[in-house]
Amino acid sequence: MLQLPRPTPPKKPLVSLSESYEFCRHMTAEYAKTFYLGSLLLPKEKRKAIWAIYAWCRRTDELVDGVKSESTTPTTLEQWEQQLELLFAGHPVDDMDVALTDTVKNFSIDIQPFRDMIAGQRMDLDRNRYETFEELKLYCYRVAGTVGLITNPVWGIGNSNSTVPWESQQKLYEPREEAIALGIAMQLTNILRDVGEDAQRGRIYLPLEDLRLFDYTEEDLMKGVIDDRWRALMRFQIQRARQYYHQAEKGIRYLDSRLPVWAALMLYQGILDAIERNQYDVFTRRAFVSKREKILSLPVAWLRAQVL
Repeated sequence: MLQLPRPTPPKKPLVSLSESYEFCRHMTAEYAKTFYLGSLLLPKEKRKAIWAIYAWCRRTDELVDGVKSESTTPTTLEQWEQQLELLFAGHPVDDMDVALTDTVKNFSIDIQPFRDMIAGQRMDLDRNRYETFEELKLYCYRVAGTVGLITNPVWGIGNSNSTVPWESQQKLYEPREEAIALGIAMQLTNILRDVGEDAQRGRIYLPLEDLRLFDYTEEDLMKGVIDDRWRALMRFQIQRARQYYHQAEKGIRYLDSRLPVWAALMLYQGILDAIERNQYDVFTRRAFVSKREKILSLPVAWLRAQVL
């Protein structure tokens, strides 16, 4: 049986629940503009929950990728996991934990995907290369596929796919694999967009076996070489990401809150389109979806949420 660390009083009184949710909202709006735009399409309570979840995920990622990440050790992550256990037990340690403690209680969210995400951060401490796609896939699940599992209870599981009365009595299908696929697709998209930035930090997330398949070397990547080999490699990677998006699309119909999920999926797919428009130059050009493109995508997302 898990032995929880003994709760210790916070160094200062924690903020109110409404203040905590506001902190989480502000962090989401500042650091995840596309994600924040999608969250505004949700009812109030779900919207707040998504902000609380994002804030925790962001802070977890910052432990290994943030400005103070050089001081992060395995012990740091162990302490962060202990803090997670405490908030799930109803003992928030800091101001933003207050909102997440409320969220996991209101939506009956499982703790395991949170633990798995911390395990993904441990991978970033231990390695900066991935030999095979299977190794990378595990990393993508841990740091992003887990988000799909965490947010499923917030989106809600609907029964809109039932067409006859007796089907409404059947157990509702929870699109877990599809949720994981969406997280993996988004993480692969991040990896492709950030190849240049990661290289500057000495990191290569593209599987080394794929580099060899296209006769492209680590040295080529570090130098930012763009040639036929690189373009073929990137087309291969983009096609793989799109396959995961396609798998994810099949699960959205089972959710209550489909619109923001469709919006997020489409906007992230737009990053892949931008990479292609930039002729696969992810070394000197940042692939992004413009504000105009985001606005124009919303009616399409709404239509898909209604009919697919």
